[in-house]
Parts: sequence; C-alpha cells; structure tokens
Amino acid sequence: MTMKPIQVGLLGIGTVGSGVFNVLKRNQAEIQRRAGRGIEITMVADLDTARAEAVTGGTAKVVKDAREIIANPDVDIVIELIGGYGIARQLVMEAIAAGKHVVTANKALLAVHGTEIFAAAHAKGVIVAFEAAVAGGIPIIKALREGLTANRIEWIAGIINGTTNFILSEMRDKGLDFDVVLKEAQRLGYAEADPTFDIEGVDAAHKATIMSAIAFGVPVQFDKAYVEGITKLSSQDIEYAEQLGYRIKLLGITRRTDKGIELRVHPTLIPAKRLLANVEGAMNAVVVQGDAVGTTLYYGKGAGSEPTASAVIADLVDVTRLHTVDTAHRVPHLAFQPDRMSDQPILPMSDVVTSYYLRLRVADQAGVLAKVAGLLATAGISIDAMLQREAAVVGGKGSTHTDLILLTHTVREGTMNEVIAQMQGLATVLAPITRIRKEELA
Repeated sequence: MTMKPIQVGLLGIGTVGSGVFNVLKRNQAEIQRRAGRGIEITMVADLDTARAEAVTGGTAKVVKDAREIIANPDVDIVIELIGGYGIARQLVMEAIAAGKHVVTANKALLAVHGTEIFAAAHAKGVIVAFEAAVAGGIPIIKALREGLTANRIEWIAGIINGTTNFILSEMRDKGLDFDVVLKEAQRLGYAEADPTFDIEGVDAAHKATIMSAIAFGVPVQFDKAYVEGITKLSSQDIEYAEQLGYRIKLLGITRRTDKGIELRVHPTLIPAKRLLANVEGAMNAVVVQGDAVGTTLYYGKGAGSEPTASAVIADLVDVTRLHTVDTAHRVPHLAFQPDRMSDQPILPMSDVVTSYYLRLRVADQAGVLAKVAGLLATAGISIDAMLQREAAVVGGKGSTHTDLILLTHTVREGTMNEVIAQMQGLATVLAPITRIRKEELA
C-alpha cells in the first residue's frame, strides 16, 4: 500500500521558498520514488499573499499568519524560511512544541539559539533539519554528520559567503578597492542594500559556528567566534599577496587543538595552488581534513533560489523517511549523542597559532629592515619570505618611504600582537601596520 503524502507548511515564500515550491513540483515523481511517499506543500504563510498565490497557483492554502500552519494538526513538517533571530525563533519553538518537525535555512538562528532549539526538539522527539543553513546547495552538513562519521575531524576551512568572495574576486581581477566593488556588487544584486552581515564576516561566522559544533561535538557558541570582515582590505595587499604566491579569501576556520577549538572568520592568505584559492565569484567551497579520509573538498553554489531549495528538499525527504523511526535511531542534530557533547573550550584569538602577512610603510633609509627583523627575532618569530618595494614604485620618484612586506612562520597571535605594537613604535614606521593571517592548509 502507498502511504498518503506527508503534508508540509511553508513559512515564507520569497527567493528560497518559491525555489522549494518549484523544485518540489518539478521533481515530484523522482522525489516520491526516493522518499517512499509523496511530499506536498499544503499551506503557505507569507505577508505578501499575492506573491504566495502567484507562486502556488492555488495548489496550497495561503495564509498571512504563520501560527495557522503551526496549529493545523494535518501538517507534519514546517519549513522556516523567514530568517533572522526574531519572530523566526518564536515560530520554530512553537512548531516544535506542537510536535512538528522543522526544516530551516536559518543559520543566524541556529548559531545563536541552536542549543535551546535542539534541546527542545530532542525533548519533543522531533527533528530540526538545517542542511540549507550552511553553504546553500552543498550537502556539507550531511557530509560532516554522516559521510565522515568514522573520522576524527582535524579542521575545516571554508569560503562560505558568496557576497564577500564575489567582492574579493572582483578586487583581484580589476585591481579596484573595496568601496568601488561593493557598490558594483550591490548594483548586480550580489550584495544586499545593507551588506553588514556579509562584509563584516557575521554570516560566515554563523555558518562556521554550526560546522564547528558538528565537527567536534561541542555546543553552538557563536558568541565565542572571532569575526573580522573584508572592509579594511586594500587592493594593494591583494596584489602583494599574489606576487608572493598567495590569494586572499575570507575564510571560516575551525580547528581542533590540544588547548581547545579555534573558531574564526577573517581574510586569509592561502597558497595560490590550493583548490580553495581558485574558488571565484559567488561560489562556496569547504575543505574538511579528517584523520582517515585525508582532505575532502565540497564546492558549489552557496546561495540562490534553487540551490538552497535543493538542500531544503533533501531535508524534507530525510524527515519524511525518519518520521516514523524511533527517535533513538535518528542521527543526532549535532552528530554526537546529546549526552556526549564535549566541553572543550573555544580558544580566544590571542591563543590561536597561525602565520602572518605584514605590510609596513617605512622610511626609505638604511637599517630599517634590521630593526624590524631584530624585533621579530627577539620574539622568536622567523621570517618566511620578504618583499621590499622600491620607493619610486610606492611613493613616486624621489620618495622617502617604501613598503616592506613580510611573511612569517607560525606564532601565537598574542605574541604577534606584542611585536606589532613594538614595530609600530619605531620612528621609521610611518603608518599603521597591515596584518593579514596566513594559512597553508596543508
């Protein structure tokens, strides 16, 4: 006998919501063959009821109030595509309390309130699925939770924000500065009117927080993440990095160490020969290092209507299959059994060990390099590579200043901060020192 289709309520039918509706409709037969039963969106809540009617074409009941969906006993799964921390949080908690499974693309909500949400779902015996919350259509959550479950994961590094990657790609291609490229990105629709969450690294940090929790079995702790965006990057640093064999990308990095877990987002120099360095435009990519499998790479579209819908629907299929399964046999939300979570601390940035790119605007006179190298040597920091620009190149003919670019070997960030302060105190250092972290990702 065939089971009756599972009924789904959709909260929010904007870009992603309409993608979910369209892909589900288009691939319905295929999806049913895989899931073992039909999956139907029977109710849609959106303040813009006209848009909702246009997308659904009368095949679903359209309401303004999301709570009508949550109150409907026939709806088994609620998809939350509203976003943000506000009403979305209340609705997700109410849906769980009503015994409904939840599928969400809301990375901000889970990174900040995930602990509370997963605990509520666990207590109620429902699933909260969130593949679409990280890297759009790339099945990275599934890979980390299930595909790589045999591994002790060592580190993850990802380009997980398309807006900033698009901006950095354009800065590099065209030699333009950040402000110019941001305006262009907004005109083309790659950046929002208010791009703060993207350009300041917050969106990437939400996603890195979720991956970190799954990789290491720790609670989501967005407030402990170190977050730095791309607004201060200059095109000249991108160019200097290139000359030294590196590209600059905004990376979300999480790594296991003896002292604790690193969780950080910042612009990063990576060797130009790495696959990750060659991810251009609005694409996303995540590299995962596991002890047994080695390095694996996940690449694809990190945003957009149908790529994100692809992940939402995969979650719908999973929930449909697991709907009747004894809760003890489901994959735990954060990969590890809830009573076996680790309390390993998230490291403060000053305890992170990495290497650095430094650019110093210095007086063009003898002995400057010796002083700078001396300070580094005293702190036990060795220089990996150096680039000194001719004064004429930097400041024009007859110029009295020049750029000195150094790459260091690994050192604790706290130590680096002290040395940068000492260098900044030299009379021959003429401007604030630019510091960008560097990762070999070997």
